[in-house]
Amino acid sequence: MAHVPQVRIPATFMRGGTSKGVFFKLTDLPEGAQVPGETRDRLLMRVIGSPDPYQKQIDGMGGATSSTSKTVILSKSESPDHDVDYLFGQVSIDKPFVDWSGNCGNLSAAVGPFAISNGLVDSTRIPENGEAEVRIWQANIGKTIVSRVPISGGEVQETGDFELDGVTFPAAEVPVAFKDPADGEGAIFPTGNLVDDLEVPADVVEGGTLKATMINAGIPTVFVNAAELGYTGTELQEAINGDAKALKMFEAIRAHGAVRMGLIGDVTEAAARPHTPKVAFVAPPSDYLSSSGKQVRAGEVDLVVRALSMGKLHHAMMGTAAVAIASAAAIEGTLVNLAAGGGKRNAVTFGHPSGTLRVGAEASLVDGRWVIDQAVMSRSARVLMEGWVRVPGDSF
Repeated sequence: MAHVPQVRIPATFMRGGTSKGVFFKLTDLPEGAQVPGETRDRLLMRVIGSPDPYQKQIDGMGGATSSTSKTVILSKSESPDHDVDYLFGQVSIDKPFVDWSGNCGNLSAAVGPFAISNGLVDSTRIPENGEAEVRIWQANIGKTIVSRVPISGGEVQETGDFELDGVTFPAAEVPVAFKDPADGEGAIFPTGNLVDDLEVPADVVEGGTLKATMINAGIPTVFVNAAELGYTGTELQEAINGDAKALKMFEAIRAHGAVRMGLIGDVTEAAARPHTPKVAFVAPPSDYLSSSGKQVRAGEVDLVVRALSMGKLHHAMMGTAAVAIASAAAIEGTLVNLAAGGGKRNAVTFGHPSGTLRVGAEASLVDGRWVIDQAVMSRSARVLMEGWVRVPGDSF
């Protein structure tokens, strides 16, 4: 019986922040996958194990969640102002689709370490000990990220005592700065307003209107008040992800928000753009038990936030959504800022399902428009496995 042999492709499986993904050097990909298009998408889907009607990704590297169905392609940057070009692909679990419309903030923390270890950063920029500054061009949204990677003995240091809620074990801290993080060239607030009345179907949200802050920083995000949805903002995954009515409601909010933000022309187009925008709900501080059983006290946080990714409540917080939270919190009058108590601030600590996270942003008003100079957070990253992935030769 004739058979098609498998193809071996050099790859590294990495954790970055609270996400995991398969990392590739562009030049290691098969020739047809070195350029955007169907060949590349089919290859990455097969690597991850999608589309999978069982939603388990058993026959691939994916972990059947939005946090673990991710791919990264890196190449040495042609720009003298950057070291590496970073392209992120969010692979749909049950549909034949790779979403290239946004960045992954969590995996951004792993880009610098991978780039250094794989010869994509000039050796003169890497100290024997200390920190290496890696200048990253985020190709999905056309923005700069600067990562400070710890170096020990001339190599990337991965172990350490930095603890990140949502990650079981400590590791080395990797500070990441997102420069001017507005997605693309658009305004921070696409509608021109800090808060809008967002119209949604009355059969999914009583009254058919919600207050919403729609911001374009880190990743396009629609923020709404938890109380308007009947939530406290302290919910864990099981309270949302097992509720079909709730998921339908959040998808409706996301779709109508996408139209108002100018990302799509009609709500019917939202299904073809599942990665962006995100939708999140916010509330003032409150005590709750995190998913690990850790007590989060109201006095430890400025606000609580829950966010959905790829149609499900996230187990912690997406890095790009954290940038959106920091950016919105820095601008007086947004729903995020008001949930945190209002007033001018350049950093917030927020509660998420796995614990807490501190993020910072600097905002300024320039010629009547808000600008985020940079948003900063600390993550960690670690190589989990390296070598080759294998895919059937006829799958791409």
